[in-house]
Amino acid sequence: MPNIKSAKKRVLVIETKTLRNQMIKTNLKTCIKNFEACVNSGDKEKALAAYKLAVKKVDQAVAKGILHKNTASRKKSQLAIKLNKIA
Repeated sequence: MPNIKSAKKRVLVIETKTLRNQMIKTNLKTCIKNFEACVNSGDKEKALAAYKLAVKKVDQAVAKGILHKNTASRKKSQLAIKLNKIA
């Protein structure tokens, strides 16, 4: 347990940032799962809309510093491949 005032403040700030990061990650994972569900159902229109939302969320995660840019690029590429496989 921290004794110094600044250390106590850091603990509070870290808790807040951890919650924020968790919310963004959870939202991102949900969007990706929704996209994959649309792909599995074979609905091209819904999959395209879900793809756009998922890519947007990935880019936002990069901007917030939650994902590395190369990880985001890889995720977007994987999503695009899945989208293109729909006939």
